[in-house]
Amino acid sequence: MLSTYSDLAGKTAVITGGSRGIGAETARRFAAQQTNVCVVGRDKRALDSVVAEILAAGGTAVAAVADVTSAAALADVRTLVEGEFGRVDILGVFAGGMGQPTPSSELSEELWWQALDANLTSAFLTVRTFLPMLLAQGSGSIITMSSSAGRQPSQANLAYGVANAGVIMLTRHLAAELGPRGIRVNAIAPSSIRTEKVAANMPEPVQEQVAAMHPLRRMGVPGDVAETALFLASDASSYLSGITIDVAGGRITN
Repeated sequence: MLSTYSDLAGKTAVITGGSRGIGAETARRFAAQQTNVCVVGRDKRALDSVVAEILAAGGTAVAAVADVTSAAALADVRTLVEGEFGRVDILGVFAGGMGQPTPSSELSEELWWQALDANLTSAFLTVRTFLPMLLAQGSGSIITMSSSAGRQPSQANLAYGVANAGVIMLTRHLAAELGPRGIRVNAIAPSSIRTEKVAANMPEPVQEQVAAMHPLRRMGVPGDVAETALFLASDASSYLSGITIDVAGGRITN
C-alpha cells in the first residue's frame, strides 16, 4: 500500500539519479502524489521510459539529461524546471555510485576522485544550483542520499564511504544554515537495497546471506527508500531537519 500525502499535490520535485533504481521509484511515487516531477540522469532512454510510465499513470513529469557533476549541465536543468513549472519545492539529491569493493591499498587516485565527485561534489553542485529558487520562496525540502557505508565501515571502498559520510555533514550543515530561511534538509542512508542492478548481479544465495544480516531478515526494495523520501518531503515531517534516517532493516548505527 502506498502512503498518501495530500500536501504534496501541485508541488514540484527534482530528482537526480532518476534513471532507474531508487531514484526512478521515488520519481514514480512523487508523481502518484500529484507532484510535478523533473527526473534527472545521464541515460536518456531510461529517463524517457520513467517519464512515459508516469505520464501513462496520469502524472506530470519531464526528463532532464544531465551529468550532475557539471555545474553548467545543472544550470540547464534549473532553466528547464523554471520554464516547465516555475518553482521547485522538493529537491531529491539521489545521484551517486562507485561503491565497488576495493582494498584501500589498491584504491587509485582516479577512483578516489570519481567516487567523491559522483556522491559528494554532485550533491553540493545540485543544492547550490537550486538553492536560490528555494531561498526566494522561503520554503522547501532538500533530501540527500547517503548510504550505510557513510555511517560505519563496510565492504564498499574507502572513497565511497568517505564521500557518503561527507553527504551527512553537508546535510547537517545546510539544515543549520537554512532552517531560519524555511528550508528543511534531511538525509537517507539505505543499507542493502535490491535494485534492478543488484538483482541482476548478486546471486540469489548471496542475497539470502545479506538479508540474514538484517534484523528484519530481508533486503530493502527501492520503495522502502521512496516512501521515506515522501515522508521527509511532506508536512508530516515539518519539525524534522538535519537528521539521517537509516533505511536499513534494523541495522541501526550509533
